[in-house]
Amino acid sequence: MTEIDRRRRAGFLLGVGAYALWGVMPLYFKALAGVPATEIVAHRIVWSVLFLGLLATIARRWPAIRTAVTTPRVIMILIATALLIAVNWLVFIYSVVSFHLLEGSLGYYLNPLVNVLLGVVLLKERLTRAQIFATFLAAAGVAVLAAGAGSGLWISLTLAATFALYGFVRKVAPVDALEGLFIETVLLAPFAVFYLLWLERAGTLAFGHLGLTTDLLLALGGAVTAIPLLMFTGAARRLPYSTLGFLQYIAPSLQFLLAVLAFGEPLTTPHLVCFAAIWTALAIFTLDGWRSAARARAARA
Repeated sequence: MTEIDRRRRAGFLLGVGAYALWGVMPLYFKALAGVPATEIVAHRIVWSVLFLGLLATIARRWPAIRTAVTTPRVIMILIATALLIAVNWLVFIYSVVSFHLLEGSLGYYLNPLVNVLLGVVLLKERLTRAQIFATFLAAAGVAVLAAGAGSGLWISLTLAATFALYGFVRKVAPVDALEGLFIETVLLAPFAVFYLLWLERAGTLAFGHLGLTTDLLLALGGAVTAIPLLMFTGAARRLPYSTLGFLQYIAPSLQFLLAVLAFGEPLTTPHLVCFAAIWTALAIFTLDGWRSAARARAARA
């Protein structure tokens, strides 16, 4: 086995692991169903700062962090991405605890298509005929869901838009995943701490009042946040983009199965039509991407 093969195998395992963890993460949030989504997000931010700070110390990444925080352009970008990821976390946790995980998984199925639209609108990229057809097919599926069972559609659209914009903006920040996520959570931490103190003063704070199990689960929020993201970063450095793009469907597929089989959420006809349209559109995009990559390899050869 060559060095390239070993790197790709390691990248594949890291990618599968990252998306599998994201796929089963609703089980973690479901165990915190007695805690408001806003408090879960606040704990996730605070404990992420501590966990990522420990990782930064072990990995000796503080010089890179200092460089990033003293660069105005980087800080402005990370302020924007911090707000986007905070909204994404809040809406996703809400989708789990409010029995709208189907809409949550739909949001992450839509994410690749939103990325394509961002490329067309902001980067002036051109779509093939197959990609144009797939985009309209996905839009038709969303329209059916909006017309027939659209009460939770805002969850899908918010998750797709915030995560796509987060990834798009994050790409232009010259900072690695660990340093970037640490700075993002540090920027959000004052608001999270203030909110938790306000809850404590109001007598509604869950932490310290709902038992040791709840406290431990909330404290694990930092590791739950950071570990799959760091695994994803490792995979992204080792795998071709097309392979990584295919793996990203693991997470929403697992969430879809959890919603229907484990959480008993109703799968309505509009849901089925919408998901069928999205899955078909994604299959068209995937096949078209593989064909384009094959043609490019043949041209280089």
